[in-house]
Formats: sequence, structure tokens, C-alpha cells
Amino acid sequence: MGGALTTHVLDTMHGKPARGMRLELHFVHGDHTHHLADSYTNADGRVDQPLLGEDQFQHGEFEIRFHVGQYFERLGVEIATPFLDVVPIRFTISEDKHYHVPLLVSPFAYSTYRGS
Repeated sequence: MGGALTTHVLDTMHGKPARGMRLELHFVHGDHTHHLADSYTNADGRVDQPLLGEDQFQHGEFEIRFHVGQYFERLGVEIATPFLDVVPIRFTISEDKHYHVPLLVSPFAYSTYRGS
């Protein structure tokens, strides 16, 4: 198969890439998941290597868990009423193409889309 899975995280509270955010990749199988990888975003808010490269690429249901609460806590953002902690984005890979799953996030909201 020829495809890849990448991500990019933008911190919309500070208007910059989310450097040092932990994320986990899981393969979803029925009612449980299999942990595939742990990564951290670089200075550009990206992971240095694809989450799934051509050699690991497969079709199926996946979940990226973004550790948003930990990220903002590390930056010293004090939130009187914490809201987001781990943001799971679950999606399906069904084509042999590049899948890009970006996250735009603040302590109280997030959005994603299938990027290019």
C-alpha cells in the first residue's frame, strides 16, 4: 500500500504551532484499541516522521489522542475551570493516499478536518 498519515497541531490561544504536545496513535478494533505509537510535536507543531509511513500503512479505523490539557498546563496556562484534557480524533483510512489530520486547539475548543 502507498500512503501516509501525518498531523499538525496549531495552538489557537497563542496563535502559534503547538510545540511539544504529546499524542498517541491507536488502531481501533471493535470495542477496543491497540496502541501503535507515541509522539511529540516539533517546533512547527508537526511530528517529525509520519505517524504511519508507507511500510506501516493500512486501511482501518484509527484514533489520535492529543494530550491538550498537559500541553497547556506545561505552558503555565491557568484555567479556573479546566475543560479539555485528552482530545481523541477517530477516523477511517479507506484509500491508499496521504491522510493529514490537523488539530486546531485552545483550552476550551478544538476543530479538525481532513487536510492535504
